[in-house]
Amino acid sequence: MLGKAQIVRLVALGAALWFLVALDIRLRPGAILDPVRGTISFLTAPIAGWLSVLLCRWVGRLSVHQLLAGVTLVGAVAMMLDGAALRWFSGLYGFNERALRLSAAWLLWGYGVAFAVVLLWDERSRRQSLRSGA
Repeated sequence: MLGKAQIVRLVALGAALWFLVALDIRLRPGAILDPVRGTISFLTAPIAGWLSVLLCRWVGRLSVHQLLAGVTLVGAVAMMLDGAALRWFSGLYGFNERALRLSAAWLLWGYGVAFAVVLLWDERSRRQSLRSGA
């Protein structure tokens, strides 16, 4: 279970990450539209996912057992902001329809990878706990 202070920090982190990524998409559409750079973004997503899990753990001051809930909260906040922005304020990301579509695909991929990373991390920590008898 997450404490109130952890929830506040993690919601703020989710909103901040959303803002930074939205700004990056807006200011650097070429990174999404370029076939090579766009592919590199997809291929490096596991590293970014791992780093985002570490960031959530640090900002939220999460124990190993809170990590799944904390990362899920951050992802949920950012995904809801992305969903609302893409639906009602898509110009925030830019006005190129192809860039918007590719950005949405990249966002979905990134969220999925981060969630997969935290699931693997959580499963590994559960197995270690069982082995140690905790």
